[in-house]
Amino acid sequence: MKAINAIRMGGVDVLPLVEGGKGVAISNGTTAGHWAAGGGAGTFSAVNADAYDADGKVIRQIYHGKTRRERHEELVAYGISGGIAQAQHAHEISGGRGRIHANILWEMGGAERVATGVLEGAKGLIHGITCGAGMPYRLSDIAARFNVHYYPIVSSARAFGALWKRAYHKAANLLGGVVYEDPWLAGGHNGLSNSEDPTKPEDPFPRVLALRKLMREFGLGETPIIMAGGVWWLEEWEGWIDNPELGPIAFQFGTRPLLTKESPIGDAWKRRLLTLKEGDVFLNRFSPTGFYSSAVNNNFIKELRDRNDRQVAFASEPVGEHQAEYGVGPRRRIVYLTPTDLARAQGWAAQGFTEALRTPDSTLIFVTPQSAQEIQDDQVACMGCLSQCRFSNWAHHEPDYSNGKKADPRSFCIQKTLQDIAHESDQESAVENNLMFSGHNAFRFATDPFYGNGFIPTVRQLVERILTGR
Repeated sequence: MKAINAIRMGGVDVLPLVEGGKGVAISNGTTAGHWAAGGGAGTFSAVNADAYDADGKVIRQIYHGKTRRERHEELVAYGISGGIAQAQHAHEISGGRGRIHANILWEMGGAERVATGVLEGAKGLIHGITCGAGMPYRLSDIAARFNVHYYPIVSSARAFGALWKRAYHKAANLLGGVVYEDPWLAGGHNGLSNSEDPTKPEDPFPRVLALRKLMREFGLGETPIIMAGGVWWLEEWEGWIDNPELGPIAFQFGTRPLLTKESPIGDAWKRRLLTLKEGDVFLNRFSPTGFYSSAVNNNFIKELRDRNDRQVAFASEPVGEHQAEYGVGPRRRIVYLTPTDLARAQGWAAQGFTEALRTPDSTLIFVTPQSAQEIQDDQVACMGCLSQCRFSNWAHHEPDYSNGKKADPRSFCIQKTLQDIAHESDQESAVENNLMFSGHNAFRFATDPFYGNGFIPTVRQLVERILTGR
């Protein structure tokens, strides 16, 4: 195994090991600080980050505003105060070693306001800002305003080229690195394009090599590329290390830091990670962002899959084969189904899925009355956590703060479920019934001898292990 030597990143020499940012509240100041103390780049999530009261207890994000816009302002305020708190905590733990990065989801509601508020309130404590899930053109402007390095997250050379030509060439000196996030293997939201098949993963090497070739055209031959998604043992990536074709390479670990003593996830979540099997992480498109995302196939995901399977197309007027009448809603307004779909709908109703909910695509999904009420309550309680949300039809653009479409009951409130699993994951029920983002390699916890007999390392022990190549 080749030696893992420091590389120049963000203006300093650091180990080429980066902690991947995991929101909400999963990558925090504790994990980031300890990772940086080990000599790498620690990343805390600035996506709805936790703040603390005078006794050091997490302040749960409870919303009091009567309107979505009022709750959105509360969300932005929570995000800024939480991000500052995590930056301060990470800085104290790191002792000035390594690098501290903040991770922002560009499609987060109020992303730019939160990023600038956190950087303003934590001046000198944050060395870099990473950002993905969208095309963050404004990232370089934010970085330049606060003189910090920026690390865009892309899944193709073409995406980086568009960002560079539109904005990033104006702040080339602050581009600390480019994160290539594999759209088939990374956890959380994934950058699959419409031309890419989610069922056919591509070899990352040619894609990263194409990115490097493009970067060299822009004079960025020495700017590190950070490989994210699917990285477990570095000995499996030995051909990438000190490879003159690829140039400076760092590796990002998002999934493995979940299973450390400092990780804030609860014991039930940690136990679940140790039992996952290959295929248990499911690439799906249920997210209200509209992006693909990778999550553990638990009861939460299964319910969404079943909900989407109980779906038929309808017509407002009789047309073609849509001649069978079906009453929808409390007033039983008539829509028209095909005879085959009418039989399916009646069968679902007999099983207790009696509530038919309309989708923006002129289909009906069938759910229980309890599920229908929960969906409606969650849509009404929307606090605008995304820039656009297909579940609630929120958009943070004036004048009407709507995405112009009907709310889509096939999705879910992502803020609610991520907050619940982040703060209640010591309970088996919370782990089973909430969204559990994960990289596709999480099944390797069960087979990697490092975790034998349920061993859970400290962050320092994990970093030391990674440096051995295993």
